Amino acid sequence: MSEISSLTHAISVDPYSGERIGHYAFDTDAALEAALQRAKVGYSQWRRVSLAQRSEYLIALADALQANTEAFAQMIAREIGKPIAQARGEVTKCVGLCRWYAEHGPAMLAPEPTQVEKARIEYRPLGPILAVMPWNFPLWQVLRGAVPALLAGNTYVLKHAPNVMGSAYLLADLLKRAGLPEGVFEVLNVTAEGVTRAINDPRIAAVTLTGSVRAGMAIGAQAGAALKKCVLELGGSDPFIVLADADLDAAVQAAVIGRYQNTGQVCAAAKRLIVEASIVEAFTEKFVEATRALVVGNPLDEATYIGPMARFDLRDELDGQVQATLAEGATLLLGGHKLDGVGNFYAPTVLGNVTSDMTAFRQELFGPVAAIICARDAEHALELANDSEFGLAATIYTADYALAERMTAALDTGGVFINGYCASDPRVAFGGVKKSGFGRELSHFGVREFTNVQTVWLDRN
Repeated sequence: MSEISSLTHAISVDPYSGERIGHYAFDTDAALEAALQRAKVGYSQWRRVSLAQRSEYLIALADALQANTEAFAQMIAREIGKPIAQARGEVTKCVGLCRWYAEHGPAMLAPEPTQVEKARIEYRPLGPILAVMPWNFPLWQVLRGAVPALLAGNTYVLKHAPNVMGSAYLLADLLKRAGLPEGVFEVLNVTAEGVTRAINDPRIAAVTLTGSVRAGMAIGAQAGAALKKCVLELGGSDPFIVLADADLDAAVQAAVIGRYQNTGQVCAAAKRLIVEASIVEAFTEKFVEATRALVVGNPLDEATYIGPMARFDLRDELDGQVQATLAEGATLLLGGHKLDGVGNFYAPTVLGNVTSDMTAFRQELFGPVAAIICARDAEHALELANDSEFGLAATIYTADYALAERMTAALDTGGVFINGYCASDPRVAFGGVKKSGFGRELSHFGVREFTNVQTVWLDRN
């Protein structure tokens, strides 16, 4: 095993046991070439398959995913430490995604009339789409982009995160068994150099990435230089605003779920808890109590809500951010340290008295750490919410819906959730602004992102 290293292989390590559970040699130049060629040839055939037939493939995929829910959930739980109940939920969500697009997607891609009597809009595919995907939702992140892209007639070339290549190959095998033609869904196991080669290859028509701001800047720059469209879904530091008239218990429950699901490793999550001054003490007491009650443990145990963090380096980075924030004057209300013993665990953490000049406010916290910020009033809460380089989503808890609507109009985020925590759903668009990226996934926006919006005009004299 000594010859196996991260320089030559993508390596998957169980963050609970520390055991190496998979290693996959990076693709050779010949393998990369063959995959891109298969995607090109597959596209030439797939684009001619009718929308109705493509929908049938999505139904077959949904059936296959449903039948293999436990296999996928176990793989996800072992590769990234996601609690098994949440891992099953991820698979089930993907099943629903496939069925929804199979039923509703074709209408979104149908020819569209215009105000010109003999002119119409057609949505044509672009070609092979390169997708660079993260590890935190190894199935959902892939399929929420792949399913609408495939339905539109594109082929999909997946470059997954190195620590979840087991999930990538499991999905590719399932798609093959579900009958998807060769070349329609390809998996690359390449380094950053291989990604650059793929972006610059003329057979790749467009690029999508979900990941960090740094990765988005690099991929976006390369796609731009190659004159290829890209969609970027990047980091987030979502504000979760709780006003004085809010249902406090409901807000606390939503904030705990919104912050600690997937062990806090979610881009769109309640990270900055901005609470109106008159209730901040009561909110904080209830939030700390609810957080303390969360079960931390083996991700394969049904009762576990907080699993180990997916990567050891990320735990170190998170702890550095926590310690920096405490040194800047924040109050440690719970946790604030790595857990000893087996597993890459970080204690569920609550930081109080966080202000806008502190690390926990300014940076994204990708792990089980919540920052509570006191706002003087609704206007101040809005000011704090927008005081961020990110703009993925926001939440507002209040009994005053008219006020919530006014605040929504002023929030610089891709999504706003009034009296509910952030979530994604195939029926509505998902994406961000500012350094959270651009472009949209899901809904009709997602299915049309990677299409040629073609104007067809008859008999124009």
